[in-house]
Amino acid sequence: MTSDSGGSRSSGPWYASEPSTSPIPVIGPGPYRHARHGGGGGRNKKRNIIIAAVVAVVVAIGAVVGVVVVTSGSGKPATGFVPTGTSPEQDAQEITTAFIQSWKTGDLNQAARYTDRPALAQAALTGYRNTMHLRKLTGTVQSAAPVSGGGTRASVTFGLNATVANADGAGALHGTWSYHSKLTAYQKPNSNLWYIAWAPDVLAPNLTKTTHLAAVKVAPQVGGVSDASGNDVTSYKDAGLNRIANLLEKEAPPGQGTPGLYVEIQNAAGKPVDNSQAVVIAPNNIANLTTTIDPTAEAAARAAVTMHPKSSMVAIQPSTGKILAIANNAGFNNYALTAEVAPGSTMKVITSAALISSGVLSSSSSVACPPAYTVQGITYHNDNNESLGSGTPFVTDFAQSCNNAFSMQWPHLSGGGLANAAKKYFGLNQPWNIGITGVSGTYFNAPADASGSELAQEAFGEGKLTATPLAMASVAATVSNGTFKQPILLPGTKQLTATPLPAGTVGQLKEMMQAVVTSGTAAGVGFGPGIYAKTGTADIQGQEQPNSWLIAFDPAKDIAVGCLVVNAGYGASFAGPEVKAFLDRV
Repeated sequence: MTSDSGGSRSSGPWYASEPSTSPIPVIGPGPYRHARHGGGGGRNKKRNIIIAAVVAVVVAIGAVVGVVVVTSGSGKPATGFVPTGTSPEQDAQEITTAFIQSWKTGDLNQAARYTDRPALAQAALTGYRNTMHLRKLTGTVQSAAPVSGGGTRASVTFGLNATVANADGAGALHGTWSYHSKLTAYQKPNSNLWYIAWAPDVLAPNLTKTTHLAAVKVAPQVGGVSDASGNDVTSYKDAGLNRIANLLEKEAPPGQGTPGLYVEIQNAAGKPVDNSQAVVIAPNNIANLTTTIDPTAEAAARAAVTMHPKSSMVAIQPSTGKILAIANNAGFNNYALTAEVAPGSTMKVITSAALISSGVLSSSSSVACPPAYTVQGITYHNDNNESLGSGTPFVTDFAQSCNNAFSMQWPHLSGGGLANAAKKYFGLNQPWNIGITGVSGTYFNAPADASGSELAQEAFGEGKLTATPLAMASVAATVSNGTFKQPILLPGTKQLTATPLPAGTVGQLKEMMQAVVTSGTAAGVGFGPGIYAKTGTADIQGQEQPNSWLIAFDPAKDIAVGCLVVNAGYGASFAGPEVKAFLDRV
């Protein structure tokens, strides 16, 4: 029961009576002694008047010295609580009940004023309501026990049922979290007021001044990740596949499983404290996710990249965009998906597509390749100062990978023409979601504002361009299929689309890529006539050897591949043999 009076308690063996220091009887209720009234004589009346005056002074002093109660205008204490129990345990239970009741009704100001640190308590209660998206609260006192150490105090254990949500609004995930907490209540010295000793862990166990509670939505997790035949992808012991498995196991794809709701302790930065999660609603997890990784292609790629260190490879099915293999031989690095290096002459596939599709030239156009070409004061030299005459067909420039035949085309690629072609026809220069929940990546970057000498470099695959084997394998796959199919690792992942390459452009690109194999830079690799390829050698400033690239596709097997060997040498000498080894095995 809550008392509206600030008066002294009148009974209870635990409540010490006010000691009497005067022989004069003190009139008062409860533990105080009552005076006896004698017969009435004049002398006695006078004596009684004096006694009454003294008593009034003593009582007034006693009220000031013995019991202090601060009240508001309503008669209730401004802070604290006046209980009516017959023991410290009962009084502690009463103030705890009043605290829970105010908290339950949302009167956080009143709940805070039951504590000895109202400002801190109200801030914490408000924070609890906000970060837990509190919808309903009920609670009951469970038990109380005396606390030793002096003074009148007791420890109270209470249970709470908090209906919480991950957000406000009707559509939020919500549930009821039931838990127990504990507080200490005490009687203020020389007062009948009781207070709750405020500490952050009054609201919930283990809270501190720098932490708070939050209700969070938890995505369903994945028990395991397998290839298309059900083999655990981690069994391949590939750095890239291991990393992908770890990411996929953290969160199931949209539409698979159902999320759960946790309450957790977070630090001031909003990061969860380890091992602090309490399950409100358990997520419905997924036992296994099946990827598009093909066991035959993966085994072939893993074997191929062992030929050289710092090597990586990606294989794609052109007709679907399915990623068939991801392989790395670069320690813990996943170069197959994360390398951000210049694509070298493999970029000439995109450059040629931009030039041919816009009608600037065709595979049979005569395009000279001078040994040196200067633009904006920067001179570009072909490798070994090679050159091709003015009557050289463009297909030969491409097959021999003569750089200045491409750098000279920069005026036809200005105004974002090269970057736009990369996106329009090949789906590049934008984020891809390959099926890893919450993760998207831009696996190829070509600045749209490139011009002059920068654009001249980009035309043959240098400058500010960056690419991954995944992106360049997709370039080969797009030529093979005639239409971009965004690479995906999980079946059913939504794929971006792009404008199909014009049929005439596709035919000429295939002609040029086959010439690379039959008479160009990859002729010595040993590919058969059914393979289409493009070599790349990218010089990197400060690096001892150039990066070696080769992309290829085999339409008969519906497969395309991109290979990168970092700090190695010519594309045909390092990446070429790896790609051949791969294609021979699939």
